[in-house]
Amino acid sequence: MSSNPVAETVASLMPRARAELTELVAFRSVADFEQFPRSESEAAANWVADALRAEGFQDVALLDTPDGTQSVYGYLPGPEGAKTVLLYAHYDVQPPLDEAGWQTPPFELTEREDGRWYGRGAADCKGGLIMHLLALRALKADGGIPVHVKFIAEGSEEQGTGGLERYAEAHPGLLDANAVVIGDAGNFRTGLPTVTATLRGMTMMRVRIDTLEGNLHSGQFGGAAPDALAALIRVLDSLRAKDGSTTIDGLTPDASWEGLAYDEEQFRKDAKVLDGVELIGDGTVADRIWARPAVTVLGIDCPPVVGATPSVQASARALVSLRVPPGIDAAEANKLLRAHIEAHTPWGARVSIEQVGQGQPFSADTTSPAYAAMAEAMAVAYPGQEMQYAGQGGSIPLCNTLASLYPHAEILLIGLSEPAAQIHAVNESVSPQELERLSITEALFLRNYAAS
Repeated sequence: MSSNPVAETVASLMPRARAELTELVAFRSVADFEQFPRSESEAAANWVADALRAEGFQDVALLDTPDGTQSVYGYLPGPEGAKTVLLYAHYDVQPPLDEAGWQTPPFELTEREDGRWYGRGAADCKGGLIMHLLALRALKADGGIPVHVKFIAEGSEEQGTGGLERYAEAHPGLLDANAVVIGDAGNFRTGLPTVTATLRGMTMMRVRIDTLEGNLHSGQFGGAAPDALAALIRVLDSLRAKDGSTTIDGLTPDASWEGLAYDEEQFRKDAKVLDGVELIGDGTVADRIWARPAVTVLGIDCPPVVGATPSVQASARALVSLRVPPGIDAAEANKLLRAHIEAHTPWGARVSIEQVGQGQPFSADTTSPAYAAMAEAMAVAYPGQEMQYAGQGGSIPLCNTLASLYPHAEILLIGLSEPAAQIHAVNESVSPQELERLSITEALFLRNYAAS
């Protein structure tokens, strides 16, 4: 790639990219305003807006979305008659979780001995924002940007609250484009260029069980008084079979994945499964993570071990997530999950369910011209490699909204969240080499697509 002007420009811009990502990662932009200051998200949004203005974007605006967060929009006109491409990423991030579990501070971008840059959002998805900027700068330095560019940076993707989806539905012309590049996915592994062809949808709910008017002494009442925490554990256990497969009444659990295989030993390494611990479920790894529903208990409200008293619990609560693959309607899966929980709540305990978020699964049309343009770009940015197609177990509800609003649009998913990035976990990181190669990829894609 040394003789490629785009590649040379991106390489020269990498120190600037690191400096900008350092600034972005420093914002604690978690869109859970009960736990994190709204001002941090607002500052991150303004950073993105300023960056777009500096690149010549017009109509830059902070969009107040219905969920109380802000998305950042900008428009960069290209040559007359050119195609329009929408570039997407999000500036909000997951909470840092156990900050003591980070080897370096989560909101300070830090390069470690392995050469990766560590920090919350480094890959998911503040790095995606930098990727878009690098691609555009490289094209500007080598003849100009050959398409009209719309840029949208979401402010609440990680919360699944759907603010941007509802805003787009209310303003249907805003994000209309010939092609959409979602910069929120990742290569199957570092160095293997990959587009994500499918996404699982999701539904998320808080489940609360009440059994008593108040906690009771476990010695005086335990054994007869119904324990809300024990009831909740029974309910949660009913969501899995003995082998760990998801078992929700009425939900089909046996679909198969046709495409890139995921070696089981490689998955164990990627997931950092402890020696001797079995994987859960049946079928291939790809079946389990890309083609089948998967339930996860994200959290439980109950007394911590330290400081616990000898009490029968009157109330307990859990946050439950269900991922659903293409072919299953997320709304129907939500109904089945709710009905399952209600049916499996023991002892006549009172159960209440609060919907938190929901998004449909997504499947791309990989036969479209945009995919040919992307394959050509990846072959240049990753010499000796061919573009691969993979699924992703995560959810990006906006994809379905865009596909519904703009059925003509070609939607592609690329990004920096390969397995070593450990997104959503402690010690999230980004590979600077992947950031460089994917920025080159995106720049070449835009050029290829403009000529297609």
